[in-house]
Amino acid sequence: MRNKEGNKEAGILESAIKVFAKHGYHNSRISQIASEAGIASGSVYLYYKNKEDLLARIFQNVWEQLYKEISLIQKRHDLSAIDKIEYLIDLIFDIFSANPPLAIVFVNEQIHLKKETNTFFHFYDEFFSTGEKIIEAGIKEGSLNSNLNVTVFKFFLMGGMKYLLENWAKDSKNFQLTTLRQNVKLIIKRGILK
Repeated sequence: MRNKEGNKEAGILESAIKVFAKHGYHNSRISQIASEAGIASGSVYLYYKNKEDLLARIFQNVWEQLYKEISLIQKRHDLSAIDKIEYLIDLIFDIFSANPPLAIVFVNEQIHLKKETNTFFHFYDEFFSTGEKIIEAGIKEGSLNSNLNVTVFKFFLMGGMKYLLENWAKDSKNFQLTTLRQNVKLIIKRGILK
């Protein structure tokens, strides 16, 4: 299907997500992305320098959205730290449930991008910094355990979420999103003890 002129760039990005999810970054070609977008290969180069530039833009969009949303959540005074973490879990699940191929790309392909040459890492760093502030505020307000190591919790939560999203994106019939979301919230709020 050929993209309309006004949304060609967005169509190229969506096509790149599908192709990267299906074939992996290294096995994907610009010609496959162009074919998926319904355009000539040369048209891709009007918007993006190369395959890495496309991948970087995908991550730029994801991390920028995550950072903007977590910033809004963090500033809310009507929510406890636990509520904010719950909103964060919902945010992550909502973004990727709307686009399963994006979940696969998110989990598998960021490793191919260098921090020093990609601007999206600014949003990545700010996202985690804001998450740490939420956790620290929860410790200070007494709703989170004072023995909690903020860094360990942050990586535990995000690592677990990435792994769950990867399995859901690959096999959504056996990994129900609602069950995953509920269980992550249960573990975060109550732990595994009876």
